Amino acid sequence: MDLDALYDCLTTTSCVVTQTTSGLIVGMLLFLVAAGLTLIFGVLKIVNFAHGTFYMLGAYLAYTVFKITDSYTLGVIAGGLGMALFGIIVERGLISRVYGANVLMQLLICYAIVLICDDVVKIVWGADFYAMGMPPAFQVPPLFIAGGVVPPFYLMLIGVALAIGGGLAALLGLTRIGKVIRAAAHNPDMVSALGINTTLLYSLVFAVGGMLAGLAGGLAAPVRSLTPGMGFSILIESFIVTVIGGMGSIGGALIAAVVLGLIRSFGTIGFPMFTEGLMYICMIIILVSKPSGLFGKEIV
Repeated sequence: MDLDALYDCLTTTSCVVTQTTSGLIVGMLLFLVAAGLTLIFGVLKIVNFAHGTFYMLGAYLAYTVFKITDSYTLGVIAGGLGMALFGIIVERGLISRVYGANVLMQLLICYAIVLICDDVVKIVWGADFYAMGMPPAFQVPPLFIAGGVVPPFYLMLIGVALAIGGGLAALLGLTRIGKVIRAAAHNPDMVSALGINTTLLYSLVFAVGGMLAGLAGGLAAPVRSLTPGMGFSILIESFIVTVIGGMGSIGGALIAAVVLGLIRSFGTIGFPMFTEGLMYICMIIILVSKPSGLFGKEIV
């Protein structure tokens, strides 16, 4: 514990700017993954324990496309679309078999997906660590804001993540399909009775959730090491985000992700050996004071 270092950082503008930016990129990546996780749970009532796998595969797919085309944009798009397609395959082939089943059965199916995909990654890409490296367009001098060092790539990543989040909010709140998705989350039987194809709807929701995780993996590839099993750590943190924000709440996921990102960023200065613990303490405090999460609905 180094409270003096934390105090010095919090009273220094340059340090606050640098750490806040670092915290925001962590938070935005967590938000994209957690948003897909909470969307799937909100509609399908499935806790997708394999969600981190979509993040991992999205990162590897983005890395591969980038190496082939030398286009980071195409890599990110490929990661998102590839995981949307993979999501449909997984939902139709496996997840649809355990709707309404015991949670343990859902967990076993998802865990099997994780193990299989980790081995597939080892077979296709090998067990070595890979690094995409910074795309040429962002290999430029950093910006200096109030004395703090801010890489342009960080600003792009934060902006793109916020744009994707805004697009998701607009989809759910302003479009007909969004209203149908929200209705299905509350009363799927009524939606089905109205003649809406819920089978297709569930596949679409799972595809969107997978796409969000794949986009997060593609966006993170230049600043994260690619290795089999890399989706596990972000899955755990995404669950923390989802629990704190409230299961099924996209807005809650955004706020919780930003808070956890800042906790991680500043916690590495003041509590370098206890950063993970701070995240769990935050979750415990929220659950004790409001068991349904910040924006979750009370279960009666």
